[in-house]
Amino acid sequence: MATMQPTAVHPVDERLPTPRLAALGLQHVLVMYAGAVAVPLIVGRALKLSPDQVVQLISADLFCCGLVTLIQSLGFGRYFGIKLPVMMGVTFASVGPMVAMANAVPGTDGARAIFGAIIGAGILAMLIAPIVSRLLRFFPPVVTGTIIAVIGISLMRVGIGWAMGGVPPMAQSVDVPKLVAMVDGAKASAAAATASAAAAGVSASAPALKLGPIPMIDNPNYAALDNMAIAAFVLVVILLITRYSRGFLANISVLLGIVAGCILAVGMGKMSFEKVGKAHWFDVVTPFAFGAPTFDLVMVLTMTLVMVVVMIESTGMFLALSDITDKPLSQTELAAGLRTDGLGTLIGGIFNTFPYTSFSQNVGLVGVTGVRSRFVCVAAGIIMIVLGLLPKMGALVESVPQFVLGGAGLVMFGMVAATGIRILANVDFKTNRHNLYIVAISIGAGMIPLVAPRWSQQMPHALAPLLESGILLTAIAAVALNLYFNGSKGGAEDAVAAAKMAEAH
Repeated sequence: MATMQPTAVHPVDERLPTPRLAALGLQHVLVMYAGAVAVPLIVGRALKLSPDQVVQLISADLFCCGLVTLIQSLGFGRYFGIKLPVMMGVTFASVGPMVAMANAVPGTDGARAIFGAIIGAGILAMLIAPIVSRLLRFFPPVVTGTIIAVIGISLMRVGIGWAMGGVPPMAQSVDVPKLVAMVDGAKASAAAATASAAAAGVSASAPALKLGPIPMIDNPNYAALDNMAIAAFVLVVILLITRYSRGFLANISVLLGIVAGCILAVGMGKMSFEKVGKAHWFDVVTPFAFGAPTFDLVMVLTMTLVMVVVMIESTGMFLALSDITDKPLSQTELAAGLRTDGLGTLIGGIFNTFPYTSFSQNVGLVGVTGVRSRFVCVAAGIIMIVLGLLPKMGALVESVPQFVLGGAGLVMFGMVAATGIRILANVDFKTNRHNLYIVAISIGAGMIPLVAPRWSQQMPHALAPLLESGILLTAIAAVALNLYFNGSKGGAEDAVAAAKMAEAH
């Protein structure tokens, strides 16, 4: 009598031992933590909130990161959750509009208005998710590969910023004493010229002040050699572990690299645990902590526009994960993933935080480790919830210096770009030269916000969410050029199959 063979479990659905899940999940948390806390810090300061209120925003953000990650990776019914190894975090695409709102209405009134706009946008995003998912047939390999490559290239700016110790404008600051002396000197010269003209009986208007270039002073903390050395050390440790170890150690190479960087930073006196000692052990995240949200139609529509941007970017992330994990996506599954972006945003507005999307840096980590189990992200989601409820533990992770994360960022974000290049390797460039134009022009469009961040300053401010996203510009250009040169061929299933043509890790 023949025995029935057990059905093979797909690596995405594989349940790993608890210790491995915990270590791999913690690695995902460390990768996304800096990005997760950045948005509440930026928006909280723009709203001129008190330090305690900013801490509230951060705790709520971590709690919701974990909760929405569980929904996305574990699944919540058939309508929510893509059931892939996805980490959810606050999208940077929402920062510009929210800061503009905060500048217009600071304080808790501004916070309540922002949360109202986020709640409204989350509801609308859930309604339009199926429409966005039907656009999948417009994403053949030439489009998908280009978008994913630009996602990785765009993220490299984040990783390099971590290693340098901040964004490029932090490299220099105005030398105020010299500037004051210059202005005083110019005023004295102008007054002397006016007095001389008056003594000569000549009537003259006050001459314009002539100032030279604004004096700048280098920031000693930006691109400090010792900080960059630690980032390089983290990178070397990751490469050594990847090259000379196997199995579990190789899978947590990024985590071990970060831990090694932290040990070195502590030894050099560059990492302290002062914040950990001051933080509370336990704190509850409560909904509507800033009061009842207020709703403004224009603000809701603005945030909905941001969510359209987010869902288009998420489509690229999901296709990248489909390729890396070798698990095909149906249109229904894609709609469930995009709908979770909307649900996460709705949850964020209720719990005093911001719009959510899949974090692309964690897509790179899946590629680096080769571990495709979604339960790793489930474990990471649980850790994030714990961090949101235990400020002391959150402060411990928050104590990791950015330059330590910078060394790991170069590896992970580069892997996202490499995934895009791997997909493009299967595109027919030899017999269809039009594909070259699609890739070339689309990458150029995506680079505009990176090399010219203020390129849209003469355009309507309402277009900023669209024009400041290099990923979205790449997506628009690639889809439009592909339609122009190649037309719309095949259905959603063909597009998904094409997106995973390159062999997964």
